[in-house]
Amino acid sequence: MEKINVGIIGFGTVGSGTVQILLEHKEMIANRVGSEIVVKRIADLDLETDRGLPISKTVLTKDAMEIIHDPEIHIVVELMGGTVKAKEYILAALKRGKHVVTANKALLAEHGQEIYQSAEENGASLGFEASVGGGIPIIRSLKEGLSANRIKTMIGILNGTSNYILTRMTQDSLPYEKAVEEAIALGYAEDPPTLDVDGTDAAHKLAVLISIAFGAPASFNTIFREGIDRLTPDDIVFAGEFGYAVKLLAIARDLGDMVEARVHPAMVPLDHIMANVNGAYNAIYLEGDFAGPHLYYGLGAGKRPTGSAVVSDIICLARQIRLGVKNLIPPLAHARSTAGTLRIRPVDELLSSYYFRFSAVDRPGVLSKVSGVLGKHDISIYSVIQKGRGKDRAVPIVMLTHEARERSVIQALRELDQLDILTDRTVTIRVEEGKERHDS
Repeated sequence: MEKINVGIIGFGTVGSGTVQILLEHKEMIANRVGSEIVVKRIADLDLETDRGLPISKTVLTKDAMEIIHDPEIHIVVELMGGTVKAKEYILAALKRGKHVVTANKALLAEHGQEIYQSAEENGASLGFEASVGGGIPIIRSLKEGLSANRIKTMIGILNGTSNYILTRMTQDSLPYEKAVEEAIALGYAEDPPTLDVDGTDAAHKLAVLISIAFGAPASFNTIFREGIDRLTPDDIVFAGEFGYAVKLLAIARDLGDMVEARVHPAMVPLDHIMANVNGAYNAIYLEGDFAGPHLYYGLGAGKRPTGSAVVSDIICLARQIRLGVKNLIPPLAHARSTAGTLRIRPVDELLSSYYFRFSAVDRPGVLSKVSGVLGKHDISIYSVIQKGRGKDRAVPIVMLTHEARERSVIQALRELDQLDILTDRTVTIRVEEGKERHDS
């Protein structure tokens, strides 16, 4: 049985999880591939920390280029993170015709077009199942299982850290800061968890997904993103009174000549399947024009789930190598997938219902002034919750609107936030009903 050699760049959490699976499931993987997969070289700056794995020191190196230049290594696995050196190593490997596996969603979101093009030009394959959803096989599902479909809608909970924080705020009324501290203590979040809670991580993953779904690289900077850091347990309670749960959602829709793509906190009906995805779990709901609705659910991060996704790509590429196939599926699963970028609809064109929480002084006429400004901008109120707490003290006024245009909401809130009757910036949450609609 011939051997297929793998070189791994990055021996941290995901790297060690990947090596653990390759060692523990060595015989099973060999039986499934038809060839033995060997970890020939591992590059990392830290060669002293004990990862608890039976790896010979002769396998370790601090020089990643040793892996790339080694003619006996068939697959290069980049698990170091970051975008500068990782990009350099991946492009160098592809130019040598080596297959590459990566879990680097930030790199693909920000520099995907260059990397996808290099893979195609050099006849190499690029695997990135682990870049989105941890152990959830969403990339391969889009590339293969749903390849006969036009993807009409994707709604995802793509960041386990934010979902854990919102779950704790919902189920135990924890303040945002306390929920963040707990997420850090449990290892769900970095300290500080900026990229998780501000929507950046989920937007990186959405950029990767829509590039595959719609067949062209997506420009990460055109995806609207907003975080969860201004939400309070009160907002979650009020949302519940209206019949909704609050989740950080990544949303994409095929609009024909362009794509809707946005990441932000959203209110979803309590009976919607996304409302019941809790803790550090991820979920991706999508609809194909022929396959209909699909749901993918599982652990979105961590050593074992992400390592599992990395190894699934290694197995796929090893099968190609064994059969003498150089490049079976293009990076984005479209024969011509690197010309141009997706056109993303500006968020100010969005048509949605909205939740507003105003902090207002408690005196007569406040509600009429607020509703007057909203009416001036064609924003119609659906429902109101107003709770007084005493004269001249800030009280919450909470509203749910009928559908309105985002640009109108921006203009109205800019005007409202200048009024002396409001004591703080207005909290806004968009409502996502989960139903298809055609904006006009």
